[in-house]
Amino acid sequence: MAKRSAKQEPSTRAELHALLTADMQALSAHSDQMGRHFARQHGVWINDLHALLHIMLAERAGEPLTLSQLRQRMDVSPAAVTYLVDRMTEAGHIRREADPADRRKSMLRFQGHGMAVGREFFGPLGAHLRSELTDMSDADLVVAHRVLTAMIKAMSMFEEELRARAPVAEKGDRSSAPS
Repeated sequence: MAKRSAKQEPSTRAELHALLTADMQALSAHSDQMGRHFARQHGVWINDLHALLHIMLAERAGEPLTLSQLRQRMDVSPAAVTYLVDRMTEAGHIRREADPADRRKSMLRFQGHGMAVGREFFGPLGAHLRSELTDMSDADLVVAHRVLTAMIKAMSMFEEELRARAPVAEKGDRSSAPS
């Protein structure tokens, strides 16, 4: 992937929006490639990595996912998410815990092995990030965080709209997807 630079300052707000959109697309593309490398290196499916990310983000937010919530976030069938979770549990990446509020539900949690594998693989990325951010002030980082938070919110809103607009046959049913 080509290197990007911030040499030329945008002259209009529309140009700035376009740059931020391009930055978001570049982040997404790089993230996808890193995920594929991780999956190949650790002998897991890309969906396993996506599930781990959803589980990790939910845990960080203090709201662990249920199997049903993971299925919805990944937009897969109940059978597919069950197979995925069983496979990741057997591999030691995650564990199921009874939901204290509803014992019929299971909460999905990171297992120590899953955390160790993630830290080992993504640790160098963290080092590169810290190195690239060294010259930025705390105030700049606060603003960057606000911008990223706004971008994430916009993406979440768009994702909800897509989900709401999806024809009923497509929700969880891949057989009607175009080939």
